[in-house]
Amino acid sequence: MRNVEWKDKIKDFKKVDVRGIVGNFFPGLKKQADDLAVGEGMEVIQSFDPIPLYPVMEELGFEHFTEQVDDTEFHAYFYKVNAGEDSGNITMRPAALTNLPLIDEELGKIGVEFWNITWNDEKRYLSYETRLLLSLANAVGAGRMRQATRELVKAYAQGTDSEAFDDIFELLAWNQGIGYFSSEIGPSTLFKAYKTIKQREKQRKSRAEIVAELMENFGEKNPDVKVI
Repeated sequence: MRNVEWKDKIKDFKKVDVRGIVGNFFPGLKKQADDLAVGEGMEVIQSFDPIPLYPVMEELGFEHFTEQVDDTEFHAYFYKVNAGEDSGNITMRPAALTNLPLIDEELGKIGVEFWNITWNDEKRYLSYETRLLLSLANAVGAGRMRQATRELVKAYAQGTDSEAFDDIFELLAWNQGIGYFSSEIGPSTLFKAYKTIKQREKQRKSRAEIVAELMENFGEKNPDVKVI
């Protein structure tokens, strides 16, 4: 077992087994994490290494370590060391990956590892924000407005200037045509999120205020964005 100061407390951690859960379990898990006091913890059991959880839980004020019991059983221990930030502003994570183990456990592991290499590997040349913008544009091209909206919100939360979105939408209009832009992109949830950013910036709202509104209106509560 990893040598951590709080390892003698894990026997009292609440166990949360998320193996085989259909749909996005993270909002419920985050609520349980929010309710924990400093000095308390939880044990999350998953069929693959729950890498996407680690940065989210860190933002919520948790340290962690993970033990692999066998090829399809991982126990991740999270211990709350501080109150963290307002969880309402934590950017969306790839919850759709949790559907892959329902198809095949090994596929679930491969999917998470592929995501980790794509988004977290320090060898990547392009900045995280640039890759989010490329992913946004690729998602629109593939007709995946749900994903595109999530990428826009994440990019803005990461500090991307709204002028970058101006360029993206201009290129989309050029490459896909005014007709497609007017009938498909203009009425979309993606464009509504973009307009929210532009309107609130004109009202001189802070980025934190705008991100909070984006997460409220274009996060998991919105049926056009949430992962099912």
